[in-house]
Amino acid sequence: MLYHAYELQRSWLSSASTWASIGSEMLSNPALPFGYMGMGPMAASALEVFAHATATYGKPAWCIESVTVGNDEYPVVEATVLNKPFGDLKRFHREGLPKDAPSLLIVAPMSGHYATLLRGTVERMLDNYIVYVTDWSDARNVPLHEGEFDLDDYMDYVIEFLEHIGPGSHAMAVCQPSVPVFAATAIMNRDRHPCAPKTLTMMGGPIDTRCSPTSVNDMAMDRPIEWFQHNVIATVPMQYRGHGRRVYPGFMQLAGFMSMNLGNHMQSHYEMYKHLTEGDEASAQATKDFYDEYRSVCDMTAEFYLQTVQEVFQNHSIPNGTFMHRGKRVDLGDITETALLAIEGERDDISGLGQTRAALELTPNLETGKKRYYMAEGAGHYGIFNGSKWRGKIAPVVEEFIAAHG
Repeated sequence: MLYHAYELQRSWLSSASTWASIGSEMLSNPALPFGYMGMGPMAASALEVFAHATATYGKPAWCIESVTVGNDEYPVVEATVLNKPFGDLKRFHREGLPKDAPSLLIVAPMSGHYATLLRGTVERMLDNYIVYVTDWSDARNVPLHEGEFDLDDYMDYVIEFLEHIGPGSHAMAVCQPSVPVFAATAIMNRDRHPCAPKTLTMMGGPIDTRCSPTSVNDMAMDRPIEWFQHNVIATVPMQYRGHGRRVYPGFMQLAGFMSMNLGNHMQSHYEMYKHLTEGDEASAQATKDFYDEYRSVCDMTAEFYLQTVQEVFQNHSIPNGTFMHRGKRVDLGDITETALLAIEGERDDISGLGQTRAALELTPNLETGKKRYYMAEGAGHYGIFNGSKWRGKIAPVVEEFIAAHG
């Protein structure tokens, strides 16, 4: 019923959004007198904000056609190099890179948003690397005959992607995937796998959520796993290819994130309204672009979501040394070759300070010279991998670390 209720609401709001958009265009049409009279501009702006806030968003395109390095602009080629049911491996390559340019696998979170949320991350790293990205699928569009997808499968995908890229590559895990990628790195080090990453950068990841717990951590700890099974898991309805699959819907994740900072989101939309009223289209468009991406959400499989809640946030399996893969315990002491960089944001309200840094303390057999910690002053969760702080301060640290251990 949860998913059906959402679809009904979405249908109603879609119609309202369309009518609001039409009304806004009529009120702001220079050929009509409404836009020049009394409340016309204010009403047009209010309708445009409402239309944008209630619109339906699908999967965004990457739209990385070129990047500017120094004073030169280089075209970028995007390709899907490996296709799998629950996620593709994307490759981005810009012209002008040297033939021996290193490869970097960016593992995107499977946490309700599409991998395109990391567009800014990819663009910046294209300066010096051939960039690969895990482009996870929307679970509601994966047919039931493709089977389940849990944490074990996630780690298997990461290992297969690294195998496809080949030896000598580097890995970066943004937020949630820090845990499975950290475990996959331990497995590959244990097996002396030739494609184990030379470096692993973990950014805002919940390695040990007992350190500086946030509201996200508290919610996961305050309720038993049965509560999540009965209250946030839904069945995909008939109109989607994955109908019948049990999922944690993306709209639930978005509602949770929006409610955490509701005041800030309301202020952002009020600022957008003021920009539109004042004719500042550039500032209004910047806000629109952010929310176009932020509101584009996807479902994740129920088994992956529930296992993540239980193992990462409730059992603390990674720091307790009880994390399993295919029935075998993952020993983080096996990491002896892959250099580790832990990055945290000073104002991160999703993964608190110390949660990612804990990874460096959990690898006793990795020499100290192969470990580094960086705390980004003034950066929130999304500022770690997007925006000016990412481009100007954090990315150079990653590049320096990769160069030192490449």
